[in-house]
Amino acid sequence: MSDNINHQRRRLFGAAALTLAAVEFGVIGQAEAQTPASASPSAPPVKAGTHTSFEALKQVRTKVLDIGYAEAGPADGPVVLLLHGWPYDIYSYVDVAPILADAGYRVIIPYLRGYGTTRFLSDKTVRNAQQAALAVDMIDFMDALKINQAIVGGFDWGARTVNIMAALWPERCKAMVSVSGYLIGSQEANKKPLPPQAELAWWYQFYFATERGREGYDKYRHDFAKLIWKLASPNWHFDDETFDRSAKALENPDNVAITIDNYRWRLGLAASQSKYDALERKLATSPTIGIPTITMEGDANGAPHPEPSSYAKKFTGKYEHRNITGGIGHNLPQEAPQAFAQAILDVDRL
Repeated sequence: MSDNINHQRRRLFGAAALTLAAVEFGVIGQAEAQTPASASPSAPPVKAGTHTSFEALKQVRTKVLDIGYAEAGPADGPVVLLLHGWPYDIYSYVDVAPILADAGYRVIIPYLRGYGTTRFLSDKTVRNAQQAALAVDMIDFMDALKINQAIVGGFDWGARTVNIMAALWPERCKAMVSVSGYLIGSQEANKKPLPPQAELAWWYQFYFATERGREGYDKYRHDFAKLIWKLASPNWHFDDETFDRSAKALENPDNVAITIDNYRWRLGLAASQSKYDALERKLATSPTIGIPTITMEGDANGAPHPEPSSYAKKFTGKYEHRNITGGIGHNLPQEAPQAFAQAILDVDRL
């Protein structure tokens, strides 16, 4: 969609997102906020796009992957693990990382499987992207770096992954910042049809269910990703340099397979791996999350997302929700880095 996306269509996607939330997530309640017990430092003002690179890009091997990641801040600082979504990459946090590093945190931002310099160790490994697989990747990643516990944060696929980590391995997660709240799902829940407007917002999910969609994403990956960026963040006027920097991560040889499997798995069109069955059964119960949490939402998020009141009761520990204004879309950390960094600083003191 072009930058001159009209207001009527934006309202359509917004309505679809709200309807989707009520049906897909199946949780109710009123949003409740708690004030942090002690004041945290204020994140310094930063204009989105101020930084264009990371000081250090590294690799570490886990049981399944050779994971590429950016790192900033003191090696002995408290760890913050930040996860990106689709079709984005680690540069979603390029302005967030320096703020947290200057505050004394060790900031680690990995490429998910199928992105950037992350590679599978074996050609024989199934290119599976079900939700539990991505979460296990991150626990293995922490193990490989000998990190016992981290503050975790994410959006899109990254938010779902940190939600799962916090629900299943709370001892590994000190606190969490989650854009768009609670995103844990299940194949069974996703079998339920949604009202037409909500289904419209998921058009690419149905496109990916077809072989035509797989071939189309493979052939037009760059254009496809740019379209999603514009639809998901209609008020974010990113330049070509910003987009191209992140689009390189989609050139990963496994990106198509991982992307297609992720969305087909959600619809029950791709098989689960048996080694994740026990975890998926737990996730299918829509488990609560008890660690300190701040959820966030941009006021111009054009991607499907749940209403904050629908998931507030899924967080049983100290909890706060923040609406970020100013035309902020789906890629909240990159569009509003100061607000996201502040949430990390604050959740550490909830």
